[in-house]
Amino acid sequence: MHPKETISAFDLFLVERGLTLDALAIGGAALGLLGVIERETRDCDILYPALPEAIRRAAVEFAIETRRRGGELDDEWLNNGPSSLADVLPPDWINRVQMMSKVFALCDRGLDLQDCVALAPSPDELTEIAAWVERQDAHPNWPDHVRAVVADLQVRLRHGI
Repeated sequence: MHPKETISAFDLFLVERGLTLDALAIGGAALGLLGVIERETRDCDILYPALPEAIRRAAVEFAIETRRRGGELDDEWLNNGPSSLADVLPPDWINRVQMMSKVFALCDRGLDLQDCVALAPSPDELTEIAAWVERQDAHPNWPDHVRAVVADLQVRLRHGI
């Protein structure tokens, strides 16, 4: 899906049904909405709030209607999949969620390097985020892994060059 087009169309779909959604999206869809990246994404991950049942039903109806018109939107395209992340974020996470979640995803899955580069975190931001990410996994090698991933990211961002 193309996040900007899909979310704009879904907003209209919701308005036609007397519904609204004010939510915090993360991941590739959020970066697409912000114009940081322009690639397609599979879904739109909502970190906050929990999606009300009426919105969940509307999202499925929207996906079905989209597929009837030749689109490829999955029924679970709008989801709270990453909502447990909010339980471990620092108190002021709402102000820094873009970089924190993407660097965590890069360390965890190794799939978000382009997104992290596109966000272009400063050296200070990376240092602070890395300290938080290091505490998110109990595996004894996790902190070393996080430091190595962040060091690679700093090289790619040309920090210190």
